[in-house]
Parts: sequence; C-alpha cells; structure tokens
Amino acid sequence: MLYFCIRMKNLLENISNPSDLRKLNPAQLTQLAKELRAFIIDIVATKEGHLGASLGVVEITIAIHYLFDTPNDLLVWDVGHQAYGHKILTGRKDNFHTNRQFGGIAGFPSRKESKFDAFGVGHSSTSISAALGMAIASNLKGETEKQHIAVIGDASIASGMAFEALNHAGVSNANLLIILNDNAIGIDPSVGALKEYLTKVKSDKRLAVHNIIKALNFDYSGPIDGHNLPKVLSELKRLKSVKGPKFLHVITTKGKGLQQAEEDQVTYHAPGKFDKISGERIKKEESLYTKYQDVFGKTIVELAAKNDKIVGITPAMLTGSSLKFMMEEYPERTFDVGIAEQHAVTLAAGMAAQGLIPFCNIYSTFLQRAYDQVIHDVALQNLPVIFCLDRAGLVGEDGATHHGVFDLAYLRCIPNLIIFAPRNEIELRNILYTAQLGLKNPIAIRYPRGKGTIIDWLKPFKKIEIGKGVQLKQGTKTAILSIGTIAKNVSEAIELSKKTDEIAHFDMRFVKPLDEKLLHTIFSEYKTIITIEDGTIKGGFGSTILEFASENNYQHKIKTIGIPDEFIEHGSISKLQHKLGLNIENLKITIENLI
Repeated sequence: MLYFCIRMKNLLENISNPSDLRKLNPAQLTQLAKELRAFIIDIVATKEGHLGASLGVVEITIAIHYLFDTPNDLLVWDVGHQAYGHKILTGRKDNFHTNRQFGGIAGFPSRKESKFDAFGVGHSSTSISAALGMAIASNLKGETEKQHIAVIGDASIASGMAFEALNHAGVSNANLLIILNDNAIGIDPSVGALKEYLTKVKSDKRLAVHNIIKALNFDYSGPIDGHNLPKVLSELKRLKSVKGPKFLHVITTKGKGLQQAEEDQVTYHAPGKFDKISGERIKKEESLYTKYQDVFGKTIVELAAKNDKIVGITPAMLTGSSLKFMMEEYPERTFDVGIAEQHAVTLAAGMAAQGLIPFCNIYSTFLQRAYDQVIHDVALQNLPVIFCLDRAGLVGEDGATHHGVFDLAYLRCIPNLIIFAPRNEIELRNILYTAQLGLKNPIAIRYPRGKGTIIDWLKPFKKIEIGKGVQLKQGTKTAILSIGTIAKNVSEAIELSKKTDEIAHFDMRFVKPLDEKLLHTIFSEYKTIITIEDGTIKGGFGSTILEFASENNYQHKIKTIGIPDEFIEHGSISKLQHKLGLNIENLKITIENLI
C-alpha cells in the first residue's frame, strides 16, 4: 500500500511520451493532472513564460494524448501559449527548464522540435485551417481512420480566419475534431457578440440547441466542464467514433490550480518570476525607465484630452499595447476589436474617411496579417491612419513568430505610406504629437518591446518635420546611418572605438520619405557608408540607401548591417544581438574593420 502511494505521487516522472501515459488507468489521470500543474508552476516560477493558458488545459491535454494515438493522430494547438503540458508529456520534460531560453526549446509548438508538434504556431486562429488541411490530405491518401484535432480558444475562434475554416470544414467529410477551450479570456478578456453568446450558453444550455456551429454542419457537443477529467474522457471517446467534422465546447478556467493566476488572469498570462508556493509575483528591481508601450499609452491619453477626434484601436492587445490607459479615460473612443487585425485596419480606414484620427496599435508581426488592408483600404485611398507598431525589431523569448524584423521591408514598398522609427522615447512622443496635427498620408511608427533609455522623457511636444533626418555625431571619414532605437548601441560602439573621430553618425528617422537632401550631403562628404538596423537587411532600410546610391550614380563603399536572411529563434534580446553582431562590442569591431 505504501509503495502504491509513493508511485501515485510520482506518475509524471515515469512518463516520457504519450505511450507511457496510456499505460495508466483512468483513475490515475486526476493525480497526473495535479503533478503536471505542479511541474509547470515549478518551472515557470523561475524561468518565466506563459503560465495561465497552460494551467487551464491540463485535463484536456492529458485526455487527448490518452485517448488519441499521437503523433499518428495529428494535434494542432492554436497560438501555442497553452502547449506547455503537451510539451512535457511528449518527450521534453527533462529539458523543459530551457523553455524560451537561448538554445533551449521553443515557447510554441515547432515542427522541427518534435514529431508531436504537427504544426508550428505562434499567431492565433490558424489551428482549424491547418488541421482541416491535414484531414483532407489524409482522406486523399486513404487514411480515413486518422484523427485530426484542433484546440482553439474563445478569443481565437472569433477571428475571420477561424470562421473561414469553420465554413469550409462544415461542407467537408474531413475527420476533424475542434475543441473550443472557452475561458472567456485571451491575453485580455474576450470581447464581441460571440463572447456574449458563449457566456450565455454556459448558464442556459438551451441556447446550445440551435447555434452557429450546428448551422455549419458540425456535430456539436457541450458545453462541458474542462476540468472534469472523466467527463472530458467520456465525451472525447464518443466523438472519436463520430465521422466528419465535430465540435466539443469545453469550459475551463485560465490559470487553474494557482489561486493568483485564477484571480488575476491578465497578469498571470505571463507573470514573470513568482513564488511557486504562494503564487506571489517576485518584484523586479524598480527601473527608472519607461516601457515604450507606456510612452505610447500615456502620450495618446494626453493628446486625446485636447483632440476629441483621436480614437484608439487595438486587436485584443489593450494591455500589451498600453491602450488600456485610454480605455480607462476615454472608453467611448477606445476600441478593442478582438483578434481581428484585418478588421482593425479597415475599421481605422473607415474612421479616417469620416474625419477621425485613428491610432491603430498592432504588434509589428501581427500587422502582417492585415497586409492587404494596409495596401488597399488605407494606402491606396491615402487615408491618414496612424499605425503604431509595437514589438518592432527583436522581441526576445517568443522567438521567430514574434520578432518584428520584417516591417520596414514589407511596408516601404507601399505608396503613400510614411515610415518613422524613433530612436528614443522623446522622438516617439513627438511623432505621435505630429501625426495627430494632421497628415495627408498614413504613417507607420515602429518601436520596440521593453524599456527606453531616458528618465525625463515627458517633455513639451515638438513638431517633427516629415522626412528629415538628424546628425548625432560629426566625423571625418565614415558615415553611419541608423534607424530606430538601435541608434543607442551604435552611438556607444562609436564612442568606444579607437577611431571615433573618424566616424559620423546620422539618425535618418524616416525610411520613407527619405531625407534625400541630407543623403546627398552625406555621400558628398564620406566615401564609406554603413547602414545599421534591427530589421531584415533584405528589402529594409539598408536596401533603401543602396537604391538611393544606385539611382544617383554614387560609387561608394556601402555596408548594410541588420538581421540576416533567416528566421531568428528565441532568446534574450541581449543574446540575440550578440549572435547577430548588433551588440555594442561587435558593432565596434565591425565598424573599425570597415573604416
């Protein structure tokens, strides 16, 4: 009996993959769920990461791998914030402590990392389309018994892409199971009419009888308690035998098993370091510097107080963008549209067409999802939408899906669009002020994740002249042209150089329109030109300067420094900068070698 109790306490340590999991009897799975939660909490408490979502799907994760023959049966997670338990049960338990760290396992499912990661994710609302594609492929190959499972949250399923996939899946004969993980929250609380319906159906099951999912030809089941393992197992076992598209609606609590995470779901989405016993967050050393997102958030409130035409728009990133400050002060002029980047952009265009001044705040990589709308609905009509692109450049531990390194390249080819990258908080503040004074064109303002470098940034506003760069340092032989906040590393590298007197430094500020007058002066005075950016070299700022030189028949030595033509994996920004040669010391060496 004693031996049995000991084993009961150590179920997880004997599980290396789902085949080990399937050796347990169903009665042991509740104990395993407790152990899995404790394991996640233990690691994330010190290593940091996305906590709440993974705690909420522990039972679902166990049930899927217990009943389905993964990896032969294909499992696709949406976004992947919730996939920690999945990783632990599929061979990555022993190195889970390296999660999101440089050289360690990725924070999101990755095909190259594990055969159990059927599809790489990181952005929302892709799981249904991917799983449907796999299911159709299985049918074409005659693999009619293979199962295909997509787990998606209530925030993600509200996106346009998810609805498109549901619409297609409903008229297919695909062996597809969609599990809706309904916890009423993404990063911020879910919004919209679908969220209101999902809230009502939890208390009034009669609403589930005739719903949109059934109307789309799915075998709908639920809602059921996602933390009731026997119930989840029973319903999944039943659905396994149902042919065609089916849909299981599961109710869960984000942060389940840690009181603080359940009570403060926004903060504990990714809480940083915390005490694994008490759950209390460990306070970081107080910083005198301000996050760029907060500079944006506080500045727009200040501007909105004097300009009633200003509106704020974000696709499900009120907290992440700091537009929450405007929501608190001016809720009637602040719009969280849910995970709907395309809608956010065109909504902003409609507002601009009617004389409002929309600040559309979207993460750099998330704007990629609304590229068509930026081109056709905003730029083509030359509507003065103000795009505020947070998380530009390297973002750190979230890795390749979240690095905002392509924005300069994918935006600068669009006619009518102004592109500005502030080198510091004051510059960001002033360009926001300038934009709301009235522009004839749309503008994209890109700035990084994390804190700035100036304590006293709250200065009186100054208008920035569109298309004008500035000289930061004089020099005799070589000109360095930088764009954005990488200017700080560049300035410090120059100061450390033995050849500092030979090096001039210019902050070009605008990628579009270029300050051609300043560039002609630079090319007339310096024979060596070095461009430095925290975006991709291919098609980016450096390419712009090369094109200028070619168009004007300049025969200078030009070196472009930035992000190489590859996807950059996860790791701290400092380690990634060192690897890519964008840290201060490596920049110093590179610059000296080019002079």
